[in-house]
Amino acid sequence: MELSSLVRIKRENLGLSQKEFSELLGLKQGGERTIRGWELGEHVPSPARKAQIETLPDIAPFKHEGEGEFKFIDLFAGIGGTRLGFQQENGKCVFTSEWDKFSKKTYAANFGELPNGDITQITAGSIPDHDVLVAGFPCQAFSNAGLKQGFYDTRGTMFFEIQRILAEKRPAAFLLENVKQLRGHDEGRTLQTILDILNGNTDATVPHNIPMSEEARASLSIPLDYETGFAVLSAKDFGVPQKRERIYLVGFSRSLFPSLCMKDFFADLPGRVTSQPLGSVLEDNRLVPANYTISDRLLQGHERRRIEHARKGNGFGYSVFNAESPYCNTISARYYKDGSEILIDQSDVGRNPRKLTPRECARIQGFPEEFVVDAVSASQAYRQFGNSVSVPVIRSIAKRMKEWAGGSLAVRAPVV
Repeated sequence: MELSSLVRIKRENLGLSQKEFSELLGLKQGGERTIRGWELGEHVPSPARKAQIETLPDIAPFKHEGEGEFKFIDLFAGIGGTRLGFQQENGKCVFTSEWDKFSKKTYAANFGELPNGDITQITAGSIPDHDVLVAGFPCQAFSNAGLKQGFYDTRGTMFFEIQRILAEKRPAAFLLENVKQLRGHDEGRTLQTILDILNGNTDATVPHNIPMSEEARASLSIPLDYETGFAVLSAKDFGVPQKRERIYLVGFSRSLFPSLCMKDFFADLPGRVTSQPLGSVLEDNRLVPANYTISDRLLQGHERRRIEHARKGNGFGYSVFNAESPYCNTISARYYKDGSEILIDQSDVGRNPRKLTPRECARIQGFPEEFVVDAVSASQAYRQFGNSVSVPVIRSIAKRMKEWAGGSLAVRAPVV
């Protein structure tokens, strides 16, 4: 196949414009002119660019066709785990925002759409009307792995970007996801502030020195009106062998659902099922490339740090699992560094423990086998799955939201 045809066919099969394809490949500003030149045969991509194009999937496996039962937007989208759950319930995504260039590559390879960029630079009025807002807003500001600065961490202020969009667009419902530590951050005051804002409590206390966009600050004077509930759920209770606990906040517009009560929303969620053992998602150790096996030096370092932690009386240290383990620890965004939270035993083949492969990471997060994991390097894939969501949990909540809304989320509250 001629190079010009290869470029055009790959781009068109992914459903991307020349500008989007340029961004996907990481070309500089104005790269669409380069793409156009390649397709016209005026010049050819370098061998490295050619190899990059050839590795892209022939078609985006999760490109949504048709109208869908309801419309939703996907904020802080990452690689699209939340989108997958709602798309599996026949929702149609009409807007996506994600700033990380590597996550955007994986997203485009799977959905045939390149997400819009930094949500702080996008006005709420320019976002399409939608029935449901979904967002896994940045969690580092509240997690044990971070400094727990909450709203005073720039990442923690991203909730207010969600708030300003809710105030402007007034969708029928929303789903927000974060680390379970949000529940107890600042002795519960951070979560209470979030709930007060979502529920339209005008007594919500938001310190004036919290950094946020002007639009977000102005929209705080516009009371929201959602009936909101929350729960901490673990992925291992939804069929995937990973103890990943996250807090989920779900809200419905009171003007559209005046009699709805959230008291039992999270009880007996559909799709709750005991997961199969970890071995159900693991590759045969004999077939896993040797580069996933950790070195003697790294293993010795893990063992030394475990002893040091034990002397201090805490339980930190590396963890080794095998095929019979009922589930593994939570995979984190730092997994690419040393894999310490989830190492796989390889005593059956006489090797040191190994890291998970990117495909195994996808499986323990509940992503389908067709999901493209190699649009980026393994290190970036580890970051992405560590930052992502458990797809079966999201789908379960999406299904319950449809039930709670009387079978349809395709309704919109009036903008006031």
